Amino acid sequence: MNATAYPLEGLKVLDFSRVLAGPFAGRMLADLGADVVKVEPPDGDVTRLWGREIGGLPGYYHQQNAGKRNICIDLRAPGARDLVFALVAEADILIENYRPDVMPRLGLGYGDLRAVNPRLVMLSISGFGQGGPESHRPAYAPIVHAEAGLMARQARRAGIEPAELPLSVADTNASLHGLVGVLAAVIQRQHTGLGQHLDISMIDATVCTDDQLHYDLEDSERTGPLPSDTWMTGAGRILISADVRYLWQLLNRELGVTDPASKDTPLEEKIRLRREAISAYLAALQTWEDVEAAMAHINLAWGQVRDPANLAEQPTLAHRGAIVQIDDRAGGTRPIPQSPYRFSNATSGVRGPASHRGEHNTVVLKAWLGMDQDAVAALVRSGVLSCDELANAAD
Repeated sequence: MNATAYPLEGLKVLDFSRVLAGPFAGRMLADLGADVVKVEPPDGDVTRLWGREIGGLPGYYHQQNAGKRNICIDLRAPGARDLVFALVAEADILIENYRPDVMPRLGLGYGDLRAVNPRLVMLSISGFGQGGPESHRPAYAPIVHAEAGLMARQARRAGIEPAELPLSVADTNASLHGLVGVLAAVIQRQHTGLGQHLDISMIDATVCTDDQLHYDLEDSERTGPLPSDTWMTGAGRILISADVRYLWQLLNRELGVTDPASKDTPLEEKIRLRREAISAYLAALQTWEDVEAAMAHINLAWGQVRDPANLAEQPTLAHRGAIVQIDDRAGGTRPIPQSPYRFSNATSGVRGPASHRGEHNTVVLKAWLGMDQDAVAALVRSGVLSCDELANAAD
């Protein structure tokens, strides 16, 4: 195998999804070499409103759609379904994350698409899955975080009111499980010649990947380790991954921190005094080298509590190129997280910036369907295709 080849080179993907759960899966497929075409409606993905706008592309949309080509189809326009069917006939994978009733109402349900292309692998991501009592419910990640118990657990453990998580883990978990399922279906298709429909619910994916759930289901949280504490050093705040009792034993035994309590000190007072001793010792470590040496001496895992704005300076992320600069479409570059795949005999990674709405109407329809400019222009006149002004400028 050519080490510069992408593992998914040659796969064609239609990405009808929006916001995060679907677009993130499409972005990873693009990073792995697939030809991912985002099919965007005229009113656009709502994430075009979020984040810093550079070159007409807001940051949130850009991060999740980098490397994809874009065509803009009004799915309700007469003739739109015929165009989608023509594209589906050429596609390997289709991604969508509408509510379960939307694609069938448009005449684009799996049964309709399978009749056009029996080899199609279709990934549907929704909050509560297909055909269940809550399938009709709209769902973004915060809804699933609430329903799956994550917010309640965070509030209980931190002693705070229930609050939103600072990332959309329900979306990205569903997206990654969707990727696993899709690629498994592509492999199975090599043996059967047939595609299939993959139903991924965000709540299933969240529950499946919740490593703490057994404590709640079995009422056994008391059997788990104490939560890790954060501490202020002279160099900055750190988290130490250790039960505070074990941390105290190591500081006392290995680093000679004097015990401020006696055997007769009441337990609550003893805990308070020893925590103060730990705090005083750590506060006296004035540099990150001092912190590293102390933690290495007692062989404990620790980490700086970093401002995410400065993640590009994190040594491992910098070494591995986890945040890269790519074309910002305005004469400069902008930062974007790199996909995490590091192959020994292949390549992967973000392959370019995100696209303007409808920017690749002509090139995609020519490459996939052999359409000429006159045919594309006719679809524009009929209202099936459109594009924004920046897409015209890019053309």
